[in-house]
Amino acid sequence: MNELRPRIEKVLVELRADVSSLRTGRATPALVEDIEVEAYGSSQPLKTLAAISTPEPRQVLIQPWDKSVIPAMEKAIRASPLGVNPVVDGNGIRIALPPLTEERKRDLVRVLREKVEQARIQVRRIRDEAMKGIEGRERAKEISEDQKFREKQDAEKVVAECNQKIEETANAKEREIMAG
Repeated sequence: MNELRPRIEKVLVELRADVSSLRTGRATPALVEDIEVEAYGSSQPLKTLAAISTPEPRQVLIQPWDKSVIPAMEKAIRASPLGVNPVVDGNGIRIALPPLTEERKRDLVRVLREKVEQARIQVRRIRDEAMKGIEGRERAKEISEDQKFREKQDAEKVVAECNQKIEETANAKEREIMAG
């Protein structure tokens, strides 16, 4: 049980980080911060090369610390799955986010649901490992049969709580996408 909760919480944290990069109608630094940019002889996330802000609800402003990487950043943003056209303006890059079409919103919801399903699969794997561990401890006579059932119930309760949080995260993000 001591291992189960942190591992399941980690899945939830990863899911939230993953869905934050899905585009909604609103601009957010999370949209671009993990885009890989070829700079200084290696591939680096955009957030390590620039300050990223959202001066307006539908605009992202990227201000690199070194102006020489602007062309590489522009190229990486164009190649990303965001489907936006970055505009270089002297000291940085501006990205104007057009409103989402209904078709694009449905595509984003589909991607969201795939990410949610992957998180659920990870939680099931973790639960199965925990259940096998509990069974093994009972077979090794480390715990009684009653204690085995209590631990299994506790594990199921933790998993159910996590699944509820996953669903809440998914529903909130879906509402955000559809409203954009």
